[in-house]
Amino acid sequence: MPELPEVEVTRQSFADRIVSAEVVDVVLGKPLRWPLGVDGDELRGCRVGAVIRRGKYLWVPLIAASGHRSGGLLIHLGMSGSLSFEGRAGAPGKHDHFDLVTTRGTLRLHDPRRFGAVVWGASMHEGMPGKLLSDLGREPFGDPELTPEWMRKQFKGRSVSIKQALLAGDVVVGAGNIYACEALFRAGIDPRLAAGRVSGPRCERLLREVRAVLSEAVALGGSSLKDFKDAQGNQGHFQLSTQVYGREGEPCRVCGSLIRRIVQGQRATYYCPICQKR
Repeated sequence: MPELPEVEVTRQSFADRIVSAEVVDVVLGKPLRWPLGVDGDELRGCRVGAVIRRGKYLWVPLIAASGHRSGGLLIHLGMSGSLSFEGRAGAPGKHDHFDLVTTRGTLRLHDPRRFGAVVWGASMHEGMPGKLLSDLGREPFGDPELTPEWMRKQFKGRSVSIKQALLAGDVVVGAGNIYACEALFRAGIDPRLAAGRVSGPRCERLLREVRAVLSEAVALGGSSLKDFKDAQGNQGHFQLSTQVYGREGEPCRVCGSLIRRIVQGQRATYYCPICQKR
């Protein structure tokens, strides 16, 4: 599943090229998770604004020309979706379910499993976009209120494991399965530790490592475990540098102990039994 680094890498791969383009057409394929929520004809003539990311969503602002509707499109890649942006896109294929055709190229959502979504809203805070974004935690970058003290306060009293608390995304967004495993290893925290028992100093280390892991993943183009590619068709390489994820039975690169794998909340967790403490 594309996580925050993959979504941010996708955004960076097309945002500069599509900004200020004029919408020429909207082409819909098979239904996605939710309906678009607007007649595509109403979006013709709109100008594309600066694309931003919120969690694992992309917001594509559309600035109306006279007689059209201003607002934007909220895009989610689902389980296996990807975006491409090409100057001359061919006819949509079997798994191409949304095209935003502009004067600078076509932004296309390819989604074999159709768990992705493209929904219209008058703003990010209204309609379906507002509903989808309302429960997201704080962004790992650029949010001055995301501090170790605040994070510890949010975890206080939670009996769920710290790994599952990170994956929930209601405290800080972006620490998907790979990245949560890696951040917990770097912070020296056992993934089974109850979130409410993570001390202040450990929260400080954890937040620092979550940010570091996500930054490195973005710099390496995200993780391409199966078929992730950015909007220019490039794969990510973070999976080649993981310390614990996907390394069950291999020696820890720090202490030499064998990496273990357990299942938490139906997700695989990898950790070092020596380097990570409860």
